[in-house]
Amino acid sequence: MARHIGPVCKLCRREGEKLFLKGNKCLGPKCILEKRNSPPGQGKKQKFSDYGLRLREKQKLRRMYGLLDRQFRSYFRMAEKKKGITGEILLQLLERRLDNIVFRLGFATSRNEARQLVRHSHFQVNGRRVNIPSYLIKAGDTIRVKEKSKKVVRIKEIMELTKEREVPGWLELDRKSLAGTVAKIPSREEIAVPIQEKLIVELLSR
Repeated sequence: MARHIGPVCKLCRREGEKLFLKGNKCLGPKCILEKRNSPPGQGKKQKFSDYGLRLREKQKLRRMYGLLDRQFRSYFRMAEKKKGITGEILLQLLERRLDNIVFRLGFATSRNEARQLVRHSHFQVNGRRVNIPSYLIKAGDTIRVKEKSKKVVRIKEIMELTKEREVPGWLELDRKSLAGTVAKIPSREEIAVPIQEKLIVELLSR
């Protein structure tokens, strides 16, 4: 399946949930779900079978993190091989992606923007340039905006737009130096995503 390049607000309407694909717009009254909370092309919400409910949870999570289906299944296989609760480990792996950490720290207004900024080499991990959005961050790693990139107009705009955003407790942010540290790997309670991961595990374990 190719990456979605159409209007992303339709994805939120399709899932009936804010996926935060448009940055700060999702937090305000201009959010499409505040005006039209129904699937595209339909007047009312659909009723799903058990399979349909599981599929929707998978699609919702996949779209939230901006992954292709093959990438998502790869993360699921990684989670299955690790000891612990598969659904929780899956969410931890997704949260550990560099583009997600950049978003969580407020260095980008959305995960999609974070992905672009990472690809354009605006960030360093432990002092080394990393331009791979899927790079998995470990506890203790430090992510910082490169010195040159601190002068980029868009970076300055982003920091102004996200200055009121709350940073998760498992991350530490130094806004002055534009650097953040992963204090620990988050527990399920610390991962703020409206997902029933058990349904995804049931779907993909078949």
